[in-house]
Amino acid sequence: MTSHLDPAEPSPGATEDGYDPTAVEAKWQERWRERGTNHTDLGGGERPFYALMMFPYPSAEGLHVGNLFAFTGNDIYARFQRLQGHTVFEPLGYDAFGIHSENYALKVGVHPMRLIPRNIANFRRQLERAGLMVDWRYSVDTTDQSYYKWTQWVFLQLYKHGLAYKKKAAVNWCPSCKTVLANEQVVGGACERCGTVVEQRFLEQWFFRISDYAERLLHNLATIDWSETTKTAQRNWIGRSEGAELVFPVQGTGGHAIPVFTTRADTIFGATYMVLAPEHPLVPALTTDVQREAVDAYRARSARQDLITRKVNKEKTGVFTGSHAVNPATGAPIPVWIADYVLMDYGTGAIMAVPGHDERDFEFATVFGLPIVRVVAGAGDDASTELAVAFVENEAGRLVNSGTFDGRTVADAKRDITEMLHGKGAGKGVVNYRLHDWCISRQRYWGPPIPIIYCDVCGAQPVPEADLPVVLPDIEDYRPDDSGISPLARHAEWYHVACPKCGKQGRRETDVSDTFLDSGWYFLRYPSADRTDVAFDPAITRKWLPVNSYIGGNEHAVLHLLYSRFITMVLHDMGHLTFEEPFTRFRAHGLIIKEGAKMSKTKGNVVIPDQFIEQWGADAFRTYLMFLGPYEEGGDFRDAGISGVKRFLDRLWLAATLATTEGVPDESVMRKLHQTLAKVGADIPKLSYNTAIAALMEYMNVLRRGERRPHRAEVEPVVQMAAPFAPHVAEELWERFGHGGSVFDAGWPRFDEALAREDAYQLAVQVNGKLRGTLSVGVGIGQDDAVALALAEPGIAKFVTGSLRKVIFVPGRLLSLVV
Repeated sequence: MTSHLDPAEPSPGATEDGYDPTAVEAKWQERWRERGTNHTDLGGGERPFYALMMFPYPSAEGLHVGNLFAFTGNDIYARFQRLQGHTVFEPLGYDAFGIHSENYALKVGVHPMRLIPRNIANFRRQLERAGLMVDWRYSVDTTDQSYYKWTQWVFLQLYKHGLAYKKKAAVNWCPSCKTVLANEQVVGGACERCGTVVEQRFLEQWFFRISDYAERLLHNLATIDWSETTKTAQRNWIGRSEGAELVFPVQGTGGHAIPVFTTRADTIFGATYMVLAPEHPLVPALTTDVQREAVDAYRARSARQDLITRKVNKEKTGVFTGSHAVNPATGAPIPVWIADYVLMDYGTGAIMAVPGHDERDFEFATVFGLPIVRVVAGAGDDASTELAVAFVENEAGRLVNSGTFDGRTVADAKRDITEMLHGKGAGKGVVNYRLHDWCISRQRYWGPPIPIIYCDVCGAQPVPEADLPVVLPDIEDYRPDDSGISPLARHAEWYHVACPKCGKQGRRETDVSDTFLDSGWYFLRYPSADRTDVAFDPAITRKWLPVNSYIGGNEHAVLHLLYSRFITMVLHDMGHLTFEEPFTRFRAHGLIIKEGAKMSKTKGNVVIPDQFIEQWGADAFRTYLMFLGPYEEGGDFRDAGISGVKRFLDRLWLAATLATTEGVPDESVMRKLHQTLAKVGADIPKLSYNTAIAALMEYMNVLRRGERRPHRAEVEPVVQMAAPFAPHVAEELWERFGHGGSVFDAGWPRFDEALAREDAYQLAVQVNGKLRGTLSVGVGIGQDDAVALALAEPGIAKFVTGSLRKVIFVPGRLLSLVV
């Protein structure tokens, strides 16, 4: 037998130059469906491996190339793990609630309950066309009642354990979108979605006590295999700082005192005034009658600013309250001001101002003529050295103008002054975090209703679990207004409901929950998506979680990942889970640009996969995307580049078609094959897909050099190596080689180190630092033999014009002669 197929007779799916992607891919997608090739045996599968990709928002525009780049990278890794003998679970679903969907629905005049299913159907079509190894039996849709019933259940678990609470809080409010915005959604004082100037409002909001978990969230980062940039982003967001909480009594106000958090207790002798956030609850009590009009006007003005603008605004403004506090270290009275550069959401909402050693305090003191005192001196300075600017090079300094603490280092003084104030009942050492409790309330329509009922007799009552889900009603009037209250409140038939405790008429909570709550637990639902009686099956969850590999965008490096970790920890502490970290390994994929420019609809350069898959096939498109550059960095999409990848797959097809079983494989080709096996097998787990593909292309050049007819043993392993990238072609060629099952159940080709070893290599030879030639030498050659060979080579020897003064020999690489 010379070949599996007679090359003189083109077979179905073949063309004169290669293969027909439309025919081959349609055949195998149908075959996968018929055979359940992508179905995962969740109950009985051995060596379970959960390969998860962040689920997408199903936009009306459909799948774009960035989506497919991300999904393909995860699919390749999942298919590779299956070839390694794992039972792989690769689910995919839709993150479909939220303001993006609602705003688009309002814009086009289609209700989201009609729009989203349409979008999801289109996404599903595109994803299936791309050849992903997804088990669609276990998909989720966050807008489906069967899913958000359990999102509401998660809320109730936190509520029952005291981790969900409601309070009035300052929030960013977009007057156009008519909803609360997270700080990350405010750019330059404007809403990132619509560009409207954002204002500040005080609204009753639901929060989760994620701050209670700050230390654990920080500590556990050392135990998980995540990219260091992602872990650094989370550390910075959590923002642990060690310092002291100091108490400043207020003169003549009936026992009021102002606590402050500071990391610089050593500078308290230089605290010459205090500043409270304008919204600080003590402001009304501390404001004197003389100052009240000015204070009220300032508070009203600052309330119109969004929180981000207040953080970055360089102009220093403020108003004196008329009250004074007592510096607990000096006993001196210092004025209490309010200013918008102090925020209620950090520390205690108040600061002791030390203008000598803080740039913002220095600017404020300069504007308002407040005292500036040096209490830390650097080298060459002393207590009398004037301050033209704030001295912030503090760590190497020593204290001055600080009473008995003069001369101490900053580090020693922090400890000693805190201890002194602790002894006086005026302070204590504390740890503070930048991380604040998670606001989950949204005053919109398109989200899961928060399962709380308010009763005038019984107060806030959780909806009984047996009554879940609280169904989001299908209402036509869902446009938000400027009241800060969800449109759901306008619908009495839904809003009014019996109190679950006393039976009297109550009122439903009208806020819906943040989409980050939807995505904060979805990975738990996938393996149990077929269960209607539990959020997640305990036995299945123990078997399949935590997730082995999670891949997603860097834009979610903080919030989504942090909230998912928090929810997992909480459910672990309640006894629902046996693990407290959801994702063992996380890697962020890169971004795709188009011919040097960022893709956008306004530029008209957005790549829609459909047209390219139609022309070139999914396998060629997938492989090209992975060949653009390092997966974790991304690449530059150029239309012309895909043809080269299609030619590679055509050459693989022809090589398999022409493969013979006569004779024996070529020794040099087999050596290259096993070197390629080592390279590809090492690169795929590192997500170095571009270099793995390059190695396969390089091998193809060796395999078909001079259009030689390859041996089947030289080709068959290439089909297996290419399978994660080009699954349709690989399945077809595997079948044509006479195999009955899927190529993905055949295992990874066996690597033989002995066959990969080179017997000889090219040794570069330099004379006086210049390359003068190369020698083919045996692997075990020593320095003396290498020198002898070099001197025997005329093209090299002619440059050796004197005696050798020095020889440098680097085995496997270089021989350098100095004459």
